[in-house]
Formats: sequence, structure tokens, C-alpha cells
Amino acid sequence: MQIRIAVPSKGRISDPAVKLLAKAGIGIKDTANRKLFSETYDKEISVMFTRAADIPEFVADGAADIGMTGLDLIKENNADVEILEDLNFGSAKLVLAVPEESDIVSTTDISDGSVVATEFPNLTSKYLKSKGINAKIIELSGSTEIAPFIGVADIITDLTSTGTTLKMNHLKIIDTVLESSIKLIANKKSFNVNNEKIEAIRTGIKGVLDAEGKKLVMMNVEESFLEDVKKAMPGLTGPTVSSVLSSKDVVAVHAVVDEKDVFNLVNRLKKIGARDILVVPIERII
Repeated sequence: MQIRIAVPSKGRISDPAVKLLAKAGIGIKDTANRKLFSETYDKEISVMFTRAADIPEFVADGAADIGMTGLDLIKENNADVEILEDLNFGSAKLVLAVPEESDIVSTTDISDGSVVATEFPNLTSKYLKSKGINAKIIELSGSTEIAPFIGVADIITDLTSTGTTLKMNHLKIIDTVLESSIKLIANKKSFNVNNEKIEAIRTGIKGVLDAEGKKLVMMNVEESFLEDVKKAMPGLTGPTVSSVLSSKDVVAVHAVVDEKDVFNLVNRLKKIGARDILVVPIERII
């Protein structure tokens, strides 16, 4: 049975999602011409390009077995899906915001009967109820930021990654409704029936995520310096040491390290006495 993966057809998470699949070994055959249904290099896997907002429902209903979409959209749709992994990109917050000149500085200042404009009516409604706020919600399909300035609403909830757009539109954040990022989700029935294949896809993707920001550092070192090298070079489970056949007094050492530590680590290793040091990119860690 073929596994179908739903991926956003456009927007800020589309390209990162496609690249992640490619790094995981599930590359799309024709990246130049994305079709609604695109073949991958694995004949048992296909990709369906669609709106990110529709992916939670498509996965919940079984139109797709797996999907990549935001937690905000999953929660907004009340989608009954299995969340497999956080994909470490597309971080954003759904926030409550008001005009800068507004007297509202916290949720306790919001009066009953206030009007809230949003693209996320379900999440906003649940949030307001949890705060004991009795407000009217107006659903908009875009340009939420303008609503308070044209008399449509007093308050908005909007998705933001940096807050810059809100500031540019003279809005201030007074609370966070939800912190979101892109998730790998699965249809619950398919996850049980096709568990082996879905877990294989999950493993490939997780391997890419685990390799991000990591490098493989390898070197040769005299055995007399080995303990000092071990102390300087911890790996995920400690460095790996093996014999060098050409010299009985030399061993090969390698470990996975954080990319940010490589510069200083290499200089420390050289001072200890390591030589032939190699720093190698890592595609996946399984």
C-alpha cells in the first residue's frame, strides 16, 4: 500500500518541508513541476501538495497518511491525529494584540462585549473562555492587523514569528494564546495498519533533525595522548576509538560534536597532539 504525505503547496513552510523529505531520502522526482500528487524515489511513498490549513483535516480523514503542518492549524481544526515529531522549523506564536494607544495592557483589562478579530476562531474562543472573557469573535481570512483601525474589532489574535509586522502596524502584544511549530502528523488508523512504513519515514526524518548542527570530527592520535583527547572530545556516547593498522602506537578517534564547538575543539585537539583532523558534515543520525 502506498503512503501519501501531505505537504504545504506554498508559503513559508513549503520549501523547508520538501527539503527535509529530500534529506531524509524521500526526494520528489520532479521538483521543478510540483503536481497535486508527486512521485518520490520510493515507489511506496507519494507526496500530495495542498493548503497547509487543510492538511490536519486531510490526515484526520485519511486522505493522507502523514502530513506536515503547524500545531496552530492542528488545534484550530480539532484534528484527531497522531503527532509524531516536532520538525524544528516554522516556530510562531498566536498572540493577543491591541493598538499601541489602547488602555488594554493585560487580559484583565478586556471588558465584556469586546470584539476580537481572528483567523483562528476556535483557538481564540477556547482561550477567551479559559480567561473568563465574554467577547464577540469575528472571523477574518486575512489582514487581521487592520481590523482595530477600521472599527471592525477592538482586539485581534494573530500568528507571528518575530512580532515585527505587529509593531509595524502599531499593535502591541498583551498575551500568548499558543506557541506553535511545524509537526509531523499521522492518521491514527494508518499509523496502526502501516506502522512499519510510517515508522521508517519517521526515522528518516528524525535522523535528519538529529543531525542538524552536528559535525563528525575524526583524527589520529598517539595512544599516550588518548585520555586527554577523550576529555576534550565527548561525543553522543563518548568518542569512538579504533586501531590504525599502519602504526601500533596510533589510534583513530571520532565523535559527533556540536557545530558551534568545532572551532575551539580543533585547536584544543591540535595542542594535545592530535593530527590528520577531519571535520565532516553529517546527513543523518539514526
